[in-house]
Amino acid sequence: MAENGKPDFHYGGQAVIEGVMMRGRSHFAVACRRADGTITVTSEPVDKGVLGKLKWLNVPFLRGTFALVDTLVLGMKSLMWSANIALEDEASRSKPADKQPVSTPNQSQNKHVNDATLSITFFVAIAFAVALFVYAPAFLTKFIAGRVTESRLWLGIIEGAIKLIFLLGYVSVISLMPDVRRVFQYHGAEHKVINALESGVPLDVENVQNYTTVHVRCGTSFLLVVILVGIFVFAAVPWNFSGPLWKAMLMRAAYKLPLLIPVAGIAYEVIKFAGNRKDSPFMRMLLAPGLLMQRITTKKPTDEMVEVAIASLNAVRSAESEG
Repeated sequence: MAENGKPDFHYGGQAVIEGVMMRGRSHFAVACRRADGTITVTSEPVDKGVLGKLKWLNVPFLRGTFALVDTLVLGMKSLMWSANIALEDEASRSKPADKQPVSTPNQSQNKHVNDATLSITFFVAIAFAVALFVYAPAFLTKFIAGRVTESRLWLGIIEGAIKLIFLLGYVSVISLMPDVRRVFQYHGAEHKVINALESGVPLDVENVQNYTTVHVRCGTSFLLVVILVGIFVFAAVPWNFSGPLWKAMLMRAAYKLPLLIPVAGIAYEVIKFAGNRKDSPFMRMLLAPGLLMQRITTKKPTDEMVEVAIASLNAVRSAESEG
């Protein structure tokens, strides 16, 4: 911790089912609000992941892709843990339970959501995202705009615009679902707590609620930067593959896959750079679209949700201080 009370490390996290995951330098913690009103917390060391095992990959413009993979794996692990808690509450809803302010689940208990379920869920989610945000925009761009222009740059701009429309539409629609809206509220609680921590104020509900639900290092901003960077990087990939339209678009997608490494790498460095200079007017202007989109992906949390986010952050900081 720096002398001004602000952390010397950028903590991050994500919303899970009725809770928040917070990640530190060496540990992560997940806190969830249970059906009986208590908060249950778990914390453990972060797996080394790709970057931890292969140090030579941890260099600018290369580390972004592998950091993203590690983040996705940790995020799914945290989400499955929270799903287990929700399933336990659903199964024991009619059973009486002693109320405690914070509890820790028995580490020896059987997993309700096993590794196979985790893997299937992960790959289904990835497949859906690729179909909706990669193949569908490419098909539409080639089918509609391909008849008007052959400019790779213009086709890339049109494809990027379609991706953005799809992303905004998808997020806006799912935000109408009550369960998803609660996740977005916990997302807002996570951001509020991180903003309060980085401002150096004591972490209590009253202080935290004074802060905004948007944050420059949010994954929402990262997605938008990926789309913008992709417009220019993917301009190197031709559109005029021979054969039927579906085959041509599959070929183009195959050519684009290796380019995801520099796209994610550049986007990661932009977000990292902006996160270190978040008070800069220029940086805030540059990331303004991502901050605006967070008005959809984050919602104002209740005091109870903020308590959960604080519990998660306190747990990971405590775990790291204990080594």
